Amino acid sequence: MATSDLFPAVVETGRLRLERAGRDTVGVRELYRVASGEDAAETFEHVPFSPHETPKEAFDFLRGCEERWAEAESAEYAIRLPDTGEFVGVGALEFDWDRDVAEPGIWLRKRFWGRGYSGERARALLTLAFDRLDVGLVAVGVAAGNEKSRRAVEKYVADAGGRFEGVVRRGLPFTDGDVRDEARYTVSQAEWRDAGGADDSVTFVETLP
Repeated sequence: MATSDLFPAVVETGRLRLERAGRDTVGVRELYRVASGEDAAETFEHVPFSPHETPKEAFDFLRGCEERWAEAESAEYAIRLPDTGEFVGVGALEFDWDRDVAEPGIWLRKRFWGRGYSGERARALLTLAFDRLDVGLVAVGVAAGNEKSRRAVEKYVADAGGRFEGVVRRGLPFTDGDVRDEARYTVSQAEWRDAGGADDSVTFVETLP
């Protein structure tokens, strides 16, 4: 599979391992079990990702991850626990290179909520965006009605020196056709560096083992 030279294949943090998402790193049936399971509706309630009705949807999603990675449109990672390899969720950075902006996204299986994994993943991806890829601005969008996620975003954005920009009405389209109000937060590279910059606990690995 053709791969972009821009992104590291693996991003390691203190408690998480992010591996390039694709059919060689995530089993189609592994993803389908999570994306169609009894917690799927709650897991994806506030994110623009719909529960899967067939394994083909999981296959198509992973193939799309590979294509977007190869074209340097986005870096999508399967999030796992490094000691057990258990699949936690998916984290991503999408890029608008013309505007010099990256936008992170995440969904986590319900059983892993409330453990601080979202913030840990965010700090790692900020280091990737700013320190490795020299992006000027990271913009974070979250459903305005998702109070738990907003609190998590507000914390890591504030720690990185960023700010709340406001609510964009009908700014967040969902895959099921729904459109919701979007709370927007931004962090510039200069703000991030002034707030401490790169997270020393983050390690980049260029290729998969």
